[in-house]
Amino acid sequence: MAFELPDLPYAHDALAAKGMSKETLEYHHDIHHKAYVDNGNKAIAGTEWEGKSVEEIIKGTYDPNAVAQNGIFNNASQYWNHNQFWQWMTPNDSKMPGELEKALTDSFGSVDKFKEDFAAAGAGQFGSGWAWLVKDTDGGLKVTKTENGVNPLCFDQTALLGVDVWEHSYYIDFRNKRPAYLQNFLDKLVNWEEVASRL
Repeated sequence: MAFELPDLPYAHDALAAKGMSKETLEYHHDIHHKAYVDNGNKAIAGTEWEGKSVEEIIKGTYDPNAVAQNGIFNNASQYWNHNQFWQWMTPNDSKMPGELEKALTDSFGSVDKFKEDFAAAGAGQFGSGWAWLVKDTDGGLKVTKTENGVNPLCFDQTALLGVDVWEHSYYIDFRNKRPAYLQNFLDKLVNWEEVASRL
């Protein structure tokens, strides 16, 4: 399966009023995400991974013992991560469905405690990476963080929500204030209906 750059599910300027500028989406989607598409297609050409699904490639090329992952994994995982990331945001007002609110309260004690843990994971990820809300293999909900492009698929977890904490995701709008970017993401940008649909 060749990687293809998906269209954004909203206009480039649709999130501007909520703190993510048109310029950020032009750089992040049109340049960074596209680079993972182009480099991923080059990396898998002529290999055993050509024609496989991106999920198969991620799981098959992830090395838990490696200091640094290989180029095929890095591009495939970042391609997948960004495909999800655009879906997790919305220009519309998003109300958290009751089933998700209950699941978060059952797992973390309250929705506010979940948000606190999620923001702390993102802020505490050293260097580039992601923060996640996952359904773990035991069915429980957990907040995790991963370096670079590593994602929950590597650990057989279901990604319910993820936020990109690579600098390219927030530097235009928030400069070096990653915690402010994370708070804005949780308060204004998350598509909670999408998160609930993954439960």
